[in-house]
Amino acid sequence: MIAPIKPAGSNTRGLLAYLYGPGRHDEHLDPHIVAGFAMLGMPDPGRDEDATLTELARYLDAPVQLRNSEFGKKVTDHVWHCPVRAAPEDRYLSDAEWGEIAQRIVEAAGIAPAGDDLTCRWIAVRHADDHIHILATTVREDGRRPKLHDSGLRVGDACRDIEKDYGLRQLKKGDRTGARRPTQAEMHKAERLGWDQPSRAWLQDRIRAAIPHASSAEELLAYLEADGIEVKPRRGPSGDLLGYAVGRPGDLNEHGEQIFHSGGKIAPDLSLPKIKARLESSQPEEHPTARRSRPTTPWHQATDALDTLHTGLADDTHAQAQVAALGELLEATAQKAPDNLRAELQAASKAFARAQRSQIRAEDRAAHVLRSAARDIVHTATGPDGSALAALLAALVWATIVAARWHEAKSHAHQADAARQTLHHLQTAADHALVPVLDGLAARQPNDHARRTLAHDVRAAVPEHAERILADPAWPALATVLADAEARGHKPHLLLREATAQRELTTARQPARVLITRIQHTGRNPAPNRRAEAARRRSTIVRSIGTAQNCGHQTAAAASTPTEQQHRQRR
Repeated sequence: MIAPIKPAGSNTRGLLAYLYGPGRHDEHLDPHIVAGFAMLGMPDPGRDEDATLTELARYLDAPVQLRNSEFGKKVTDHVWHCPVRAAPEDRYLSDAEWGEIAQRIVEAAGIAPAGDDLTCRWIAVRHADDHIHILATTVREDGRRPKLHDSGLRVGDACRDIEKDYGLRQLKKGDRTGARRPTQAEMHKAERLGWDQPSRAWLQDRIRAAIPHASSAEELLAYLEADGIEVKPRRGPSGDLLGYAVGRPGDLNEHGEQIFHSGGKIAPDLSLPKIKARLESSQPEEHPTARRSRPTTPWHQATDALDTLHTGLADDTHAQAQVAALGELLEATAQKAPDNLRAELQAASKAFARAQRSQIRAEDRAAHVLRSAARDIVHTATGPDGSALAALLAALVWATIVAARWHEAKSHAHQADAARQTLHHLQTAADHALVPVLDGLAARQPNDHARRTLAHDVRAAVPEHAERILADPAWPALATVLADAEARGHKPHLLLREATAQRELTTARQPARVLITRIQHTGRNPAPNRRAEAARRRSTIVRSIGTAQNCGHQTAAAASTPTEQQHRQRR
């Protein structure tokens, strides 16, 4: 059950005309009142032939008119409108049940608190089987205005209780992090103009697609403007950026003027402060070892960055930052993916947008590596080879599973559900990307003796999963990968252990496929020569000792007295 509260209006009679009228497509049937402020004596044009809409509007507006006649400042935003709609699969609700539901909604909103005899005047009109409309005038009988702050949250909570009590479809509790639903006017306008999406949804997709391309808020606005989006920055006297709004080309008001939407009204995480925190967070100092081992392509760099995602989820602020950056990496991958995978990856990126934000404040500096990987991918001139893309998509699948589990642990129901939807699209894309890789590997699988030896390595390294791996249709391809890695100097059983440590196999549908992408990634380079590395370390230590000894002699000479120096010179 949903009950979106509409923006405050000023024309009670006009709203009644819509509720009692035929509807835009003659969908209104038998409009009548099922509940209200005081049913006795209340005119109902749907049941009383002598009652009129004007008479009902005057009845509802009476406290408003009285207040306006006594006070200088008139109330003009007094019409409160809340449609309450059941799910399509819900059972039929009688008038009495809808009346009870309406009473609970107005109590939760603060329109008519329980036990209060001086509440606002309200009615609930039913003109269809699956929904009602609650109309109230927001001046109480004592002339005061009702307390409606956070009424949307309270109404949402009431709907969740109503669903349980009436055996209706149960929706997830809201957390104020979802994007605003398009209004009926926005949807009708999109339909009239032939647009696939209402303007705010269209703009949200464009902003999210632009974020990986920018390293600052100024760069983001410049990118959007170059992409044809109407941009209206708000600046202070010093020229500093204080806010921004964007508009869809062709989205004009009745005066022919461009309609703009601020970033925060498009989605909570697209406000200027949130964007600046994500894009302009300071870069942490990179460890020298990380610089030496930096992969040669952005695709490998992104896979390596995802390998450490699960270790950064212990701290909630870091976890939220990592999940948000994961969404940017998904978007970047979708933009640069081959044509045959792009649609699934774009659907995955769009679904994950809801999983990117929660009530937890993000420590954005913790996600610098993932965000840099996304930026490197969108700026690379060449696409990935088949194995690199397959490895990245497999890593994205696992990262999304980790993100979904974190959201579930934090009771983020909407975000966990969005992550699961993302996983469906990602898994489809990953399967498609792996097909040519598997075909190429299976075509050159090692001989029987080598496969038996490698099977022994599998049983020794991962005994609890060995039989599932060896029974997987992709086992011949995994044997080829292990043989290739062994030829580069790697030990197959060590690679297998490392791969299972990175990604548990219990929940894997096809464990051999998971291991193929992991081992192809980690074993792509020749294994380091341990003797050469040991010799290099010994040489470094000897040089360090020699340098320290020379420094010690120089220090001692400088510290000696003049008499001692003369004595050494005579000697």
